[in-house]
Amino acid sequence: MTGWGTVAAWVAGALAFAVVVFVLAGAERVWGLFGPADLGDIKFETLERRSSPNDALAMPEGFGAARLDMTSPVYAVPPRALRDAFGRALAGEKRLFRVAEDEVALTARYVQRTALLGFPDTIVVRFVAVGPERSSIALYSRSKFGYSDLGANKERLERWLVVLAREVPPVK
Repeated sequence: MTGWGTVAAWVAGALAFAVVVFVLAGAERVWGLFGPADLGDIKFETLERRSSPNDALAMPEGFGAARLDMTSPVYAVPPRALRDAFGRALAGEKRLFRVAEDEVALTARYVQRTALLGFPDTIVVRFVAVGPERSSIALYSRSKFGYSDLGANKERLERWLVVLAREVPPVK
């Protein structure tokens, strides 16, 4: 084999080796070489969105100045009850891990990995009072890798709001 055939064989061999290493080591270990999966906390009130299309934001109206992908609904329960309902709603989510929780600020941070390659996304959640016995939720989901997420973060937030509404219907 000469020329392009040799190059193709080397590329195929290197790719096969990379796949074997990825499968044997596992996605968490491989992506861990690029730093922790968890991207850390944010402050919703001062959040500045990324310039790349690989994040999504849902908040109650007037909660922050950042551009929203969707407005979070209001629920007829206090923030702690909404937090408990949210926990029940997420019980069926796959590849989701809570990495931090602040009981006083009513915030939590999660990492959820993609199904195929295990790319990590960090999701920050905050439960906020919006009136007597009423609350809402702020959600910010962002990808660790890539320029675009092909809408995955927005789809996640939409899905989570739908399953939360099954636990606690929003106020009409």
